[in-house]
Amino acid sequence: MRIILLITLLFSFLYYSDAQNINVYFDDSGVLFKEGNNSILFYNTINKSLNGLDSRSNFIHPLYGLNGEVLTENYPEDHLHHRGIFWAWHQLYIGDKRIGDGWDMNDIRYEVDSVWVTNIQDSNTTIASKVFWKSPLWLDNNNNEIPIIREYTEISVYKKTTNYRIIDVSINLMALEKDVKIGGSEDNKGYGGFSYRIKLAPNMQFTSSTGIVEPNNLPVLAGDWMDISGAIGKDNKLIGFTIMCHPSNPKPVNRWILRKSRSMQNAVYPFPGANAVLISNTKPVQLKYRMIIHNGGVKDVNIRDIYNNYIDH
Repeated sequence: MRIILLITLLFSFLYYSDAQNINVYFDDSGVLFKEGNNSILFYNTINKSLNGLDSRSNFIHPLYGLNGEVLTENYPEDHLHHRGIFWAWHQLYIGDKRIGDGWDMNDIRYEVDSVWVTNIQDSNTTIASKVFWKSPLWLDNNNNEIPIIREYTEISVYKKTTNYRIIDVSINLMALEKDVKIGGSEDNKGYGGFSYRIKLAPNMQFTSSTGIVEPNNLPVLAGDWMDISGAIGKDNKLIGFTIMCHPSNPKPVNRWILRKSRSMQNAVYPFPGANAVLISNTKPVQLKYRMIIHNGGVKDVNIRDIYNNYIDH
């Protein structure tokens, strides 16, 4: 992986440091966001495995709460392929040939080619990554893996307010071969896409813009955002995690895969669902999401105003 630095390094691995800004630190395995001495999130850029299995890269973990709690899980015993905040799909086809499974990480590899800082403002800092999707099932005449999809992803981290922090993720996918298709799970759930494996506690409350939501085995039709709140903070304090789907995303039908325990949450939305869809090789598919990490419950944050501000920009 190449790390592109747009300004002079202050010292080894430090990209930018200013007590008034969100700072980012590069090392050989990824990028750490911090505000002052407080860690915010780590973006993983190299393939890591557990005992040689379930290798993965291109995901966020750990994600920290406002009080330093680690909110995400990686390699959970019940689903070893789950990994913090991640975006992945079960189906990857070229024509009629099945090339890989990015959800279970079978016959696929995410090669993070480069990472760089694109924006530094008083309120937020943004990094971008260029990622190539590759598979041992798609090779050139010299048995080298041929890139199938080029992914361009931006992660923007905002300064925390009194009781919440905003993090934006924008994912752009462009096919590099003809007739490339991706799809979710091939069942009545159709899950795949933007997913988050966060720690859960008993009596977690799920709330959307439509009101309180009860998790179901199948996708739940709800509103434009979903909040999960519970006693998962330090000393069992009530904290929450909100995901917002931008209305410009493809197929803006608000369906969510939700679980009370031992699993991930998934903004199905649904894109693309159980039926694989073609990825253009001329115009990228763009997927945009906003995360809010907050103290207290859903009523302690004006989520509706934050959402309206998000879709207006």
